Amino acid sequence: MNTSNIKKYAPKARIEFMDAVTKRLNSFGISQTKGTASNAGELRIAEAVVQGSVLQIDGNSFDSALAEPRRRLVVRSEQLGFAQLVEQEAYTWFNRLCAIRYMEIHDYLGHGFRVLSHPDNPTGFEIIDHAVDAADELDLDRDYIVELKLAGNKDEVLYRELLLKQCHKLHQAMPFLFEALNDASELLLPDNLTRTDSILRGLVDGIPEEDWQQVEVIGWLYQFYISEKKDEVMGKVVKSEDIPAATQLFTPNWIVKYLVQNSVGRQWLQTYPESPIKSQMEYYIEPAEQSAEVNEKLQAITPDSIEPESIKVLDPAVGSGHILIEAYNVLKAIYEERGYRPREIPKLILENNLYGLDIDDRAAQLSGFALMMMARDDDKRIFTRNVRLNVLALQEGNHINLPAQWRALNLSGGWDTGAAQDMFADDAHDLSSFEADNRYQLLQHTLARFTQAKTFGSLIDVPAGEYDGLKEMHETLSELAESGDSFQRPAAKQLIDIVHQALILSIRYDAVIANPPYMGSNGMNVTLDSFAKKGYPNSKSDLFAMFIERGFNLIKVNGYNSMVTMQSWMFLSSYEKMRKRILNKKNIETMVHMGNGVMKIAFGTNAAIFRNICIDGYIGSFSYVENNDINKQGVPVEFPVKNARLKNVALENFKQVPGSPIAYWASEKLLNTFINSEKIGDLISTSQGMKTLNNERFVKDWSEIEIDKMALDSIFNLSPKWYPINHGGSFRKWYGNNESVINWENDGQEIKSLAEERYDSVTRTVTGMKHYFKPGITWSAISSGKLSVRMFPKGSLFTNAGMCGFGSEDNLNLIAAFLNSKVARVLLEFISPTLNYGPNQIKLLPIKDCENITDFINENFEVILKISKEDWDSVESSWDFKHHPLVCTIDKTKNIKAVILLENYIYKVRELVNKARLIEEENNKVFISAYDLEEELDATVDTKDVSLLSNPFYVYGTKNVENLERSALLVSFISYFIGCYMGRYSLDRNGIVYAHSNDKLFDELVAEGAYKSFPADHNAIVPLTDQEWFKDDATDRFREFVQVVWGSEHLQENLDFIAESLCLHAIKPKKSESALDTIRRYLSTQFYKDHLKTYKKRPIYWLFSSGKHKAFECLVYLHRYNEGTLSRMRTEYVTPLLGKYDAYAEQLEKQVETAESTSDSNRFKKELATLAKQQVELREFNDKLKHYADMRISLDLDDGVKVNYGKFGDLLADVKAITGSAPEMK
Repeated sequence: MNTSNIKKYAPKARIEFMDAVTKRLNSFGISQTKGTASNAGELRIAEAVVQGSVLQIDGNSFDSALAEPRRRLVVRSEQLGFAQLVEQEAYTWFNRLCAIRYMEIHDYLGHGFRVLSHPDNPTGFEIIDHAVDAADELDLDRDYIVELKLAGNKDEVLYRELLLKQCHKLHQAMPFLFEALNDASELLLPDNLTRTDSILRGLVDGIPEEDWQQVEVIGWLYQFYISEKKDEVMGKVVKSEDIPAATQLFTPNWIVKYLVQNSVGRQWLQTYPESPIKSQMEYYIEPAEQSAEVNEKLQAITPDSIEPESIKVLDPAVGSGHILIEAYNVLKAIYEERGYRPREIPKLILENNLYGLDIDDRAAQLSGFALMMMARDDDKRIFTRNVRLNVLALQEGNHINLPAQWRALNLSGGWDTGAAQDMFADDAHDLSSFEADNRYQLLQHTLARFTQAKTFGSLIDVPAGEYDGLKEMHETLSELAESGDSFQRPAAKQLIDIVHQALILSIRYDAVIANPPYMGSNGMNVTLDSFAKKGYPNSKSDLFAMFIERGFNLIKVNGYNSMVTMQSWMFLSSYEKMRKRILNKKNIETMVHMGNGVMKIAFGTNAAIFRNICIDGYIGSFSYVENNDINKQGVPVEFPVKNARLKNVALENFKQVPGSPIAYWASEKLLNTFINSEKIGDLISTSQGMKTLNNERFVKDWSEIEIDKMALDSIFNLSPKWYPINHGGSFRKWYGNNESVINWENDGQEIKSLAEERYDSVTRTVTGMKHYFKPGITWSAISSGKLSVRMFPKGSLFTNAGMCGFGSEDNLNLIAAFLNSKVARVLLEFISPTLNYGPNQIKLLPIKDCENITDFINENFEVILKISKEDWDSVESSWDFKHHPLVCTIDKTKNIKAVILLENYIYKVRELVNKARLIEEENNKVFISAYDLEEELDATVDTKDVSLLSNPFYVYGTKNVENLERSALLVSFISYFIGCYMGRYSLDRNGIVYAHSNDKLFDELVAEGAYKSFPADHNAIVPLTDQEWFKDDATDRFREFVQVVWGSEHLQENLDFIAESLCLHAIKPKKSESALDTIRRYLSTQFYKDHLKTYKKRPIYWLFSSGKHKAFECLVYLHRYNEGTLSRMRTEYVTPLLGKYDAYAEQLEKQVETAESTSDSNRFKKELATLAKQQVELREFNDKLKHYADMRISLDLDDGVKVNYGKFGDLLADVKAITGSAPEMK
């Protein structure tokens, strides 16, 4: 079905219904205080006064009959709070109106008229036209209806009366959704229902009738209704009342069919293998062929016959009832096969076979309604058959005064029913006689179990041994609720739902089928987290895994536990004990493993059918579905999908792989590899690094920090504060991602102190210390794709984002080469297909005895390591960067064409990329041969997978590669120029020349001749202007730089080449623009954006900007900034520019007067208008700059860019992008 209309309507409907309910509550004097005062959000209850037949509230008058329903509303508001009451009442009326809409379209309403719409009048209501005809069906006073009808102006009153009576009528068949007469929720039915802007119009007009044909529309309405609430709470610790919104997920219909057909359907076919229902079940999987011994055991547990009424199916997280609807279909086919009368079947199924529980009241309402609609389709009189559904929203019994209710029930007949005072006397009075009664004890235990029912849901365990007592109690309460005395009826009604839900949880089912809630421990509130750890130690990491375990407790021996969940339980170490228990105690009958997005969610899932028995030698059926296997209708093109992962697998095989992952696609050769090989952990130590507990404070990009304080290989410092750290990073093999440093001053004193302060322990978070500063290999803990392993030299530490391995040089070389090979990638899919590569996953990989290839691996390794290091060091994000690749040794006798230099460079790096690719292929061949996997893997490596920064196919993909590469090379060349201009680099020295702080030692470097060929700027303030206003303007200095680097002879040609290259991608070309103007435009409009990308929003050249009109902008080098920088900026640039602007304005005014044509005059006027805005902006900037200059702001580079950048208010550009918050004015 097309859900786009529902997706558009339902979220808006939630807001509209909540607004409408809020207005109704306010009109009855129930509101919430507003504003920012300390009492904002408090519940406010206005006084209600009854005077005769009138109820007065806050100046509003109502019929006094509303006093009691209003009182009940007040009580509920005090119990729930205003916001929660609004939420509940809004969705209750939304659900009711959706239900009526569905029924009127399907002609299920007894009177035959539409209530919310009109077949012939787009804005009318058919039931108003036929109000008199519908009166008898709805138990209305016909004379009163005639009176309202004849009045001519009472349609709103008439319609409200008709709609409420329709709800009362439906209460008889569906009391879970439609309340009885005079229920308090009637007061909150929204106003103005007959107006053209009524709240009903969206429901009727927004969703076409064709979208209402299938009952699953109810599920989609619910899913989208709560979607915005879900977005609000996702990623946070979730309150109990928000768990439904955070965890609801609609299950695609084909997956629901798979779950039901291979559990309920499979059970039937085990006994009746020739049953015709097999042909009706398109997602049924035939059991794999088993050995004679297994077949014998299966035969022994298969009953000779099954009575359809005896099949019991539970969905413990029922949601909108999608799973139970499909179970209804399968059960209906079973009943029909056994010859039951068609009209008997619906009630039998609803009362005997189907059970559902949820923590969400609205979900239970909708699932109950959906089941009743299925039944109504098969039995026109189902609404009159007094069907008792077993679908409930779990309730908490905290508000129930059990001693008082026990007295009221008077089950033993020992209380005088007229002695009300005695019956409701002090609870402590004679409790000993209650507690001696087993029935009282049962109620006591039951209420205690459900104190957190809205949080724990179906995870609450009710022993099967309590079934008989609960069944008897439920029957007793049901009888008293109908025919008890005036004390017994309300007491029974208060207790019956709690007992009913306990009864449902005490039953043991033939099949438990669910798409359970998905919520990791990070989202669990304290109560739920504690419950998980205590009750579900093997599955506590996520609710879905806890539900899998709970499912086994809810089914009979030999029963089916059928669930669709996240795939993580199949592989992650946190579920290893749970996996082993399943493999040792249960059967996996069949499983569909699904890739990311198959269920329209961004992670892998699986639908598994377990059986509550373990048969040695059992072979399960497994298949795999990817996104491209799903057609436009959202179902698989074929089923099961015929691909390499369609397998029948002996469950014992999974136990052969370390951690027992459900690696069903593993070949026999690969399984033998795990059995017969050493593990990586036998050759090297793998370790997770430290958690600093505050990365923003302790971890920085190396370029942010004063170089004197860093312990880098290329720089010797006696007492460094900052040390290199392996911190993960993007996909890159062999060498690189060396971008971060960590504060490890005084042996990590600050980090260790924080750990001690928070956890009273250092080693809890500062782990792996014995490996600090050793050489090793590293990889990212979490990857978005393939594993990539890199070498690092001695002197580094590592965090929990950068896993590491340590050992002998030969072993490290071998294992790094292996882990970067195709063989390791395939093996890792078994152990960690979720792309989570912790030390435990890596150390479990099998490593063959490769002694005969060690020398070959070492030779290749040294070559590719050298290539990768030189590649990494060719960009300025490396601390070992020497100079830009397009900058040659300065020789004024040579004149160089930039285009030839670039072509030569590209040719050279292409050769290196190809050489690296060939080495990776050779490594693959060696390992594929060693593991005897020639028939399963090929050694080829795609050029785009060679992870070198100089490989454009890796960096940019395959489209427009040459243009992107050329443009990027010239962009980085300009960045290098800015570095030389600022004094960070020099044409006379390799590497970083200046990265101290406060401009200290700069003059000494100048005196030494460090910047002889191309002098660095005297104050590290570089104007970026769209016109030439200053002699040290960046564009003019760039022209000088190009001349120094490549000579004078081809200067213009080289400038043209640079401008053309920039226009290939960095900026858009402009007609009739000179090369210098193009370069100037790039510097003033795009350079800083590219700089932020290069330095990942931790810029070292800061852009001071006057504002959106760009009256003045300049770059300042972070490391040369000092307390006088702002004052110099103002006196040397901003104040003089004010004068230049004034002079230029006078010139433009004269040009307007003397213009020879209208077009010239208009052009000058336009430029003058722009200049006027810039003048205003520059004056304001000048004032702010003076204010900040007078403050003489100093920087502590140890605080990092994020902190320091925020010290200048809005003088700087892109403050929010860099600091995370809007500029703070001082």
